[in-house]
Amino acid sequence: MIRSRAGLSAGALLLAASLALAACGGSGDSSSEEGADAKTLTLWHYEGPTSAMGIAWNKAIEEFKSSHPGVEVKFEEKGFEQIQQNAQMILNSDSAPDIMEYNKGNATAGLLSKQGLLTDLTEESSKRGWDKALNSSLQTTTKYDDDGIMGSGKTFGVPNYAEYVEVYYNKDLFKKYNLQVPTTLDEFTKVMDTFVQNKVTPLAVGGAEYPAQQILYTLALSKADRAWVDDYQLYKNKVDFKGPQLTYGAQTFKEWVDKGYIAKNSAGIKAEDMGVSFSQGKFPIMISGSWWYGRFVNEIKNFEWGTFLFPGNKLHPGSSGNLWVVPEKSKAKALAYDFIDITMKPEIQALLGNNGGVPVAADVASITDPKNKELIENFNKVSGEDGLAFYPDWPAPGYYDVLVAGVQGLINGSKTPDAVLSEIQKPYDENLADLGK
Repeated sequence: MIRSRAGLSAGALLLAASLALAACGGSGDSSSEEGADAKTLTLWHYEGPTSAMGIAWNKAIEEFKSSHPGVEVKFEEKGFEQIQQNAQMILNSDSAPDIMEYNKGNATAGLLSKQGLLTDLTEESSKRGWDKALNSSLQTTTKYDDDGIMGSGKTFGVPNYAEYVEVYYNKDLFKKYNLQVPTTLDEFTKVMDTFVQNKVTPLAVGGAEYPAQQILYTLALSKADRAWVDDYQLYKNKVDFKGPQLTYGAQTFKEWVDKGYIAKNSAGIKAEDMGVSFSQGKFPIMISGSWWYGRFVNEIKNFEWGTFLFPGNKLHPGSSGNLWVVPEKSKAKALAYDFIDITMKPEIQALLGNNGGVPVAADVASITDPKNKELIENFNKVSGEDGLAFYPDWPAPGYYDVLVAGVQGLINGSKTPDAVLSEIQKPYDENLADLGK
């Protein structure tokens, strides 16, 4: 997850990055690197085959096979939760893959780097030009210090896409009730009131996984500034969990449940089921990540839909995409580096962008679909305003599950906002104590 410090427009940076990559190109010469003679590359990721990343990476696998005759690619699609919960055990065994997609942030990639389970990619990143392809903001989540804190230190991962949380909406249902796209939080609330008055639950929510906690965090960000984000995510200063930001987030989330904006049975709904329910037209609004975009382009056929940034916010959950990491126990590191190189090539970046992803190193002029341009333009706006605020579960190991339990309590009414804030403060403070902060 990444903090944006972009001074140039994101579009200009993407174009410049693509030119830099074209100039440096993939070295392809891995004869002196570790695992250069390996005949198998084992690759794990958890993107669906119809997602923008899945489409682009499948093409990258084809190109890899073409440029590496005699090398077998063993691709295994894993679930996000499967990797999230078992990465430490797997990477500390002889069953570790040679390259895999992994979540970025202190609690995930940072923790594994601190434990010595990931390969230091600093030299390789410089050699192959990956560092030049990523602006400084997009490099925040690639670097971790000795304590596993992002933003500085060695490079342990490489993203080839970016992501952010936005609002998806059903244009047909908005039109049915004479509703306009809201530009303020107050207008957004009135839109949801209209749906409730017409016996329509406004929000598709997945309380059993990441989506619900990202809504609470988005609400907190409506009262936050960059300094608060740096305090919460990078431990710059002590965070007051009963302060105005998180208090507003928790209290407003609970109000949204009480007002019927969020269904009480959503505490047990997973992200996949949330996305499917929106694509089936069962809910008019979904607040979630850009990673759904390409899939919705392919799957939603029965109604018109669109997106907008969360109304009134200058800060939004978002960052670079997940990282390609090379486990320390990889037996084919040189091949892994070659594969990363291919995912950063302009043609793969353009494919990603034209299928609903947010590429980090594409010529924006190569993105031909108007809907996909809208997605990238919204990202450019957020990134250009230093508006990427990472994700709420990043600060501490195991924090993801703590936040899931907290928002589930708010949804089913078993916990008060104050109790939830106390509950999520405890592991955060314990992690700071472990770090000597």
